[in-house]
Amino acid sequence: MNIMDLYKEDRTILSFEVFPPKKTSPIESVYGVLEELSSLKPAYISVTYGAGGTAADNTCAIARKIKEDYGVEAIAHLTCVNNSKEEVEAVLRQFKENNIENILALRGDIVPDMPPKTDFKHASDLTAFIKSFGGFNVAGACYPEVHPDAKDEVEDIINLKKKVDAGAELLISQLFFDNESFYSFMQRCKIAGINVPVEAGIMPVVNKNQIQRMVSLCGASLPAKFTRIMNRYEHNPEALRDAGIAYAVDQCVDLIANGVSGIHLYTMNNPYVARKITEAIGKLL
Repeated sequence: MNIMDLYKEDRTILSFEVFPPKKTSPIESVYGVLEELSSLKPAYISVTYGAGGTAADNTCAIARKIKEDYGVEAIAHLTCVNNSKEEVEAVLRQFKENNIENILALRGDIVPDMPPKTDFKHASDLTAFIKSFGGFNVAGACYPEVHPDAKDEVEDIINLKKKVDAGAELLISQLFFDNESFYSFMQRCKIAGINVPVEAGIMPVVNKNQIQRMVSLCGASLPAKFTRIMNRYEHNPEALRDAGIAYAVDQCVDLIANGVSGIHLYTMNNPYVARKITEAIGKLL
């Protein structure tokens, strides 16, 4: 299924992200999560990508299982920072053999003790290569509050336009906690002539340390309201979880009311949180 078919109707879609188990855990350990998430009937589920080896194989296997066993469309992530052209070609062949049609093309995080490979310097390079390979629908990532490596908003949006021009048909945003940042970003996209659907990436707060680590990686700002929630409930896990769900629901309701193309929920493999949010906004979609 071409993932772009999901955006032909004038409505907001809901999708989920999951990640493969660690190399020390069997792949079967994620199957219960997939079953619960699939029962919520998302538009699709995306599967993150490891640096290589078993993790890469798991991405493909999990995406295939989502499609074949649970009847939900899947997007497989693919990063290029630690992959050569030949390695990317091997992964693409593997995806084709397993009927994976949709890919989220990413540069990937640069690991300090792992020198990056140079065949693909940017996600736009990987996007163009996948499109030239043929047979795939390609999505890309975007940063409402500017990519950490961009010097300013102008450079960031110019680079994003390059990615779309290279073949990205859909954009999925990095997490953010202030909807106004997302709306400002959408205005910049409009000015730059970026007209593809953009899904808003939402991550519910379930753990203060986890959120702080994610924010340090992607540069998302923390609004005062959000910070007060974390500080108030950081020593009460259940209260923090429930407050985080409520905050995420509030974000989603506002985004839907403003006509966002989609909401991509970073589930952190937590079906409980995904279910609570889905139940809260399901009738609005």
